[in-house]
Formats: sequence, C-alpha cells, structure tokens
Amino acid sequence: MNRPSRRAVLAAGLGATATALAGCSRHPRPVRRLRLATGPEGGPYNAFGKALALAVGASGLPLEIVPVSTAASVDNLRGLDEGSAELALAMADAAEDAVLGRDSFPTPAAGVTALARVYVNYTHLAVPAGGPVHAVADLAGRPVAAGAPGSGVRVVAQRVLRAAAPAGGAAPADERPLGLAPSVAALRDGAVDALFWSGGVPTPSLSALARELPLRFLPLDAYVGPLRARHAPVYTAVTLPAGVYGLTDPVGTIGVGNYLLARADVAEGVVRDLLRVVFDRWRDLLREVTAGARLEPRFAISTGRVPLHPGAAAYYRAVYG
Repeated sequence: MNRPSRRAVLAAGLGATATALAGCSRHPRPVRRLRLATGPEGGPYNAFGKALALAVGASGLPLEIVPVSTAASVDNLRGLDEGSAELALAMADAAEDAVLGRDSFPTPAAGVTALARVYVNYTHLAVPAGGPVHAVADLAGRPVAAGAPGSGVRVVAQRVLRAAAPAGGAAPADERPLGLAPSVAALRDGAVDALFWSGGVPTPSLSALARELPLRFLPLDAYVGPLRARHAPVYTAVTLPAGVYGLTDPVGTIGVGNYLLARADVAEGVVRDLLRVVFDRWRDLLREVTAGARLEPRFAISTGRVPLHPGAAAYYRAVYG
C-alpha cells in the first residue's frame, strides 16, 4: 500500500489552511441583512431595489439587501421611522415632510437620514390626446387617478391640484387613489380622465399606453414656484423631451429628487460599503429606472433638510474631499 509522503501531507494541510483563511478573509464580519423599502412590483423603486440587491450580492461584501415591496415614499418613510426597514427610497418632498413632521407625518421622524440623492422623478399628468382636458383647471369635477395611498405620487398630485384650485376652493378634481398599473388601466378604459405619475423618463407602462391611446401631457412647470414657496425648495423645473410617449414637442413639468435613505442607527461602516457599491454600479442601478441619468457626488449630497448619515458624510469626504 502506498502511503502519502510527509511532503504531500504537509502540502495538503497548508492548502486546506489557505482555503480556510481565504474564506475567512472574504467574510471577516457576519453578514448584515438590511431591508430596503422600495415600491410596488413593476415600479422604478422596486427595479432599483432589486438591482441594488444584485450589485451588493456580487460585491463580496458581508452584506445582504432584501428589497421589500411597498406603496412607496410615504409608506417607506414610516417603515424607516418605525424600524420595519433599515433602508428606503423616497421622494424628496415626502422625505422633508417626515424629517420636519408635517402633512402626512404628525411628528418628526428623527432617525431618518440620507445616503444619496440618486435621480430625479418627472411629474407626468397624462390625458387622452383627443379629449377636452388641456390644463389642470380643466380637471374640475373630473375623475383623476392621483396616486396610491402612501405613495409620493399622491403627495405631489394633491399639491398640484390644490395649487390649481381657486382661493378657498376645493381641489379641482375627483381624486381616485390608484397606483400606476390601475391608473393606466383606468385611463385606457375611460374610467378616469387623467392620471398623475412621478417617475423616470420614459416610464415603460406609459410608453406602452401611448402606443394604444395617443396621450397629451399637461405642462406643469408653472406650478414649480408656488410649490416651492408653499412646501419646499425640492421642486424644480424639468422637461419631458420630444420623442418620448410620442411627444412632438417638449413639455415642461415638475422634477422631484429621489433619496436613498437609512435609519441613523445603521453602522457607519455598512453605509460606506453600500455607497461604494452604489457609486461603482450606478449605471446598472439606473438602467431600468430612468434614461440618461448620471449619479455624481455634487448631485448626490444635495439632500436638503434631510441630514446625511454620518457614514455617508465620511464616505464623501474620504473619496471626494
């Protein structure tokens, strides 16, 4: 019987030790599992969350991101404040409301912090191109899909409708609390005369609808000033470009930033690791969310009244000075 030589035994032992050490070096810390409150299935927040989970999973970090489907911004901020999620995506206006304790938030959400402003939502107000609605004021008494309860779409839709209402009057529309998919179906079927949406450009379900039903997108840029004065400077003037949704001319509308947020008690090292992945893989993260967007540090740190997480502040100082 041939016995292995001492040299072979030692080599095998050293190889096993090296393999074990390599495994330890890949995961020197326990894997941290973070729940990320996103949005409804098929929506841009959900797509971003799934892409981030895949990017973190491929990074080799001892970190797992678990996307959680929600109604979106307002629900996400409540979950972050209550501790049912460690991370969240939310529109800037809803995030400032949460931090300041106003409108949907009766008390300030003290533990909500920002990691980055990741991209801008474009407010869409779509009506059938052959219909009688040409301006927000024409929606008086008409059924309008105004976003699902707990969503950021609903926040901006209600603010636009109230800004368009006569002084002391009611909102100039019959608001229907519908998410994107039910809104698209309702507009297609004639159950509503208009739909609000806030998201990237183009939004695939609206592109699909425009191929079935020619759409008119109402200009909303005139409401940027009133919304900024009444609510927050998070609102900006942006443009739906010609070519999307069959538009022959650009349409001015309202832009609202989207924030990646975290509870303040998430460890600083975890936040730094996560942001490294976000900035390394931003093209993959935004590919299914909005065309042509870029993630740049000077843009990412613009989070208004929502304070940066200490780990995020340390990351930006270390990497960008």
